Amino acid sequence: MRHTEPVPSSHPSLQPDSNERHCITNKPSPAGSISSEAVIISIVAARCLAGGGAMAAASSSRTSLALLLALMVALAGAGASAGSALSSTFYDASCPSAHDVVRRVIQNARVSDPRIPASLIRLHFHDCFVQGCDGSLLLDDDLPSIQTEKTVPANNNSARGFPVVDAIKSALEAACPGIVSCADILALAAEISVEISGGPSWSVLLGRRDGTTTNVQSAKNLPSPFDSLGKLQQKFRNVNLDNTDLVALQGAHTFGKVQCQFTRENCTAGQPAGSLENLDRVTPNVFDNKYYGNLLHGQAQLPSDQVMLSDPAAPATTAPIVNRFASNQKDFFGSFVTSMIKMGNISPLTGRNGEIRKNCRRVNSKGY
Repeated sequence: MRHTEPVPSSHPSLQPDSNERHCITNKPSPAGSISSEAVIISIVAARCLAGGGAMAAASSSRTSLALLLALMVALAGAGASAGSALSSTFYDASCPSAHDVVRRVIQNARVSDPRIPASLIRLHFHDCFVQGCDGSLLLDDDLPSIQTEKTVPANNNSARGFPVVDAIKSALEAACPGIVSCADILALAAEISVEISGGPSWSVLLGRRDGTTTNVQSAKNLPSPFDSLGKLQQKFRNVNLDNTDLVALQGAHTFGKVQCQFTRENCTAGQPAGSLENLDRVTPNVFDNKYYGNLLHGQAQLPSDQVMLSDPAAPATTAPIVNRFASNQKDFFGSFVTSMIKMGNISPLTGRNGEIRKNCRRVNSKGY
């Protein structure tokens, strides 16, 4: 069964007001705000509705009513211009096969690369934590206008799965050209990757559009495997995620692999720095709650995982959540779904903002 969660009210509609009167020049206000232009528009509209300045002076009641109506129009216009809410049914009419197309490509890729589900969900994390879920991580270098986020320390020789994203995009363009964004591909791929690996499924909220910029400085501040608990908590708070979200989302380390240079043992067995280790040595390709049991036994691979129990602040913050998830997989799954939906709602571009890229590696103005 798919889990759903209402879209937070902080994501209003981004459709500009299209009603223009002959005496009003209507300029949309920034999302969620009413600009001084909107107030001026309201006053001018009031005079128009009242029949002009001279008549307004003689008809104060009509002016007051007109002003009230105009202000209501301005308020409604500001709300309408703020952004379309994400919805699990966004592509039901325009691309009803989107989910099946993404699933088919991932299933095919998984045959030759069992790591790909864990790699794809990680792309979604690293995209959303940098200026929101806008597909900026997928952009290649196109200097001087675009500097890729793929080469920052947290991603360089680590983030992977980009050719699979390209294959998904090509399949979707064949099925429904110009409809499904690259940002939504990452969100769908994350959910499908969890579900086919034994984890929970949920209705993915969709309708994101693709950004046309990257943010390398922000990407350099992605959560690190060597971060302290306090630093991790701050990075999660910066995107409005709390301690439960932190512990739940770290649970994605229940599958996949990591280079030994990032582990607590730090290649002490003499392996090359790029040698791969299973993040979860018990069930390395299954999405389950065994990861939290590893933490309880002091066997987390990453330093940033074990600190959720070992840090002096952990007993009052993250440790009780780790213990809860270790003893109850259903509890972990439910919290993970909730946290994934929250993370997927970090500053999405909707409405007329951004674009639908034809090639996930390049903005449309650069060709494809």
